[in-house]
Amino acid sequence: MSHHKNMHLTLGRLASFSIVAFDPATKDLGVAVQSRYFSVGPIVPWAEAEAGAIATQSFVNVSYGPRGLQLLKEGLSIDEVIDKLTREDEGREFRQLGIIDAEGNAAAYTGKKCLEWAGSKIGKHYSAQGNILVGEEVVENMCRTFETSKGDLADKLVAALEGGEEAGGDARGRQSAALLVVRKSKGRGGYGDRLIDLRVEDHPNPIRELKRLLKLHRLYYLIDDAEEMLVHGDTERAISTIKKAIKLKPNSDDAYLDLGMVYIKIGEKENAMNAFKETLRINPKMKTVVKQLPNVGLIEASEELFRKLRIR
Repeated sequence: MSHHKNMHLTLGRLASFSIVAFDPATKDLGVAVQSRYFSVGPIVPWAEAEAGAIATQSFVNVSYGPRGLQLLKEGLSIDEVIDKLTREDEGREFRQLGIIDAEGNAAAYTGKKCLEWAGSKIGKHYSAQGNILVGEEVVENMCRTFETSKGDLADKLVAALEGGEEAGGDARGRQSAALLVVRKSKGRGGYGDRLIDLRVEDHPNPIRELKRLLKLHRLYYLIDDAEEMLVHGDTERAISTIKKAIKLKPNSDDAYLDLGMVYIKIGEKENAMNAFKETLRINPKMKTVVKQLPNVGLIEASEELFRKLRIR
């Protein structure tokens, strides 16, 4: 007897449309999903660098995610993984999943008892799937927008969700969304592989909110990169990287704070002053951070600087 028996009764209907995909240029793997379900992020998207990506949905069996990735790492093909997961699951006819391996081979499975419209479409390096949708056109438009949109894998995954929503999306509405992109050793600070891991738990327009969060993610990724460059003495690249961040979000107090620190390091006091002033204009509470920077060795103590900034 399978340990998956009756799991569809306990977890309920997870109506979603999702896409799993691979970028051959970067080897990134990713999943994006929107659902009429609260907090879809911890349930549907699963991915591991150099292994694969999986979306598990409908009357969801969460174990399909981690078990599927483990089977991929053990060397099973995507079709063998689907066969093994579903064969051992008495609720298989209620399940839906999309899967892609680390070479970009994609497949999908939709059980006969998934609520209509339910189905999938496979393309080069991706699989799009959904259930309780207004119709097949949702999945078709996801594929079309994924293939024609510009940008990196994250941009294309979110564009695919937008395409699905434009075609009518979930027949019951919308509530949450998630985006997961993995790349080896590219987690925050070099730990793990979660390059992007964003979740919208409950929102009237989850895809638009996901796009906003992705923009913020890119901002802070640039700031982190600039700080790393500063540590290694590459101040010129640090400045240009922070300026990219500011262009992305002109009212970022964190970006201006880092810019001020770089300018202090290279002795450009006037530019540093202007950057710190902008930091405090955007967020006056940042004075608590600025006045502590000398104490932790991030900038040299300067009474003149603090006097001009009026924070002493």
